[in-house]
Amino acid sequence: MKLTEAEWQIMNALWQKHPATARDIMDRLPEEVNWAYTTIKTMLTRLVEKKAVGEVKQGNTSVYEPLVSQQRARLSAFRSLLDQAFDGAVGPLVHFLAEQEQFTAKEKAELKKILESDAESKGE
Repeated sequence: MKLTEAEWQIMNALWQKHPATARDIMDRLPEEVNWAYTTIKTMLTRLVEKKAVGEVKQGNTSVYEPLVSQQRARLSAFRSLLDQAFDGAVGPLVHFLAEQEQFTAKEKAELKKILESDAESKGE
């Protein structure tokens, strides 16, 4: 499942606390996100169509629940990035990350530690 940047905003607000109404979600969005209520409702409708969000009517109010976990959505986004930018290969991605100048020495050491720990747990 591929989420747009705007849909990520909605999903992040919904993952914070659910079930939630469109107004609840609107209140949880970052301040710089200044969408109209109708825009949020439209995006929620799209997320329901994508089967990322479930909708239950309680009287005149729709209540929304995430059907996709944050972990699953992240994995899907990661796989998409990996496929598009690195031909599906993890090695070039790790090499790219390690070469980035914006990483501090501490962050690079943490990345190395994670990779070594993962290799050890897999018996490599």
